[in-house]
Amino acid sequence: MAKTRPRNLAKAARRTATRPPGEKAAGKKRPRAQRKPALLSGGNPQVAKADGDAPVQTYISAMPGWKRDVGRRLDACIVRSVPNVRKAVKWNSPFYGIDGRGWFLAFHVFARYVKVTFFRGASLEPVPPGGTGREARWIDVHEDDLDAKQISAWAKQAAALPGWSASAKNR
Repeated sequence: MAKTRPRNLAKAARRTATRPPGEKAAGKKRPRAQRKPALLSGGNPQVAKADGDAPVQTYISAMPGWKRDVGRRLDACIVRSVPNVRKAVKWNSPFYGIDGRGWFLAFHVFARYVKVTFFRGASLEPVPPGGTGREARWIDVHEDDLDAKQISAWAKQAAALPGWSASAKNR
């Protein structure tokens, strides 16, 4: 063991000698801001909670395979239908809402589909097919079945309703 220690120390000395003073060693990890988000169960991207378009675009760009295209199309459809939409990532899902009114829609990646949830979906016409609860309804979007026209209509209707807020009491 005594023989290997001097050689390792000599390697370390050569590495630090070639580095300019004050510069740290280049690690294998990229800075946090440049790393691609990890994929959770079912391929859902793990993106830190944050407000704005940038974290939503980070989430969408990290969606795997065909789901990325669905995410881009959903985002474009919502922005086109509700021009003053507010965006955020919460609970590893993009949320869409209106300032002062709350959130009206979110989507989430699963292994075989992307679930689009309307928080006041029971009030939409026609009512989205998923869900039997008091208010929320959803639609599961598979690879080739995104109905942009229907999503746009639902987004416009949902944005006009009072939205959901994590701090609001259950109604």
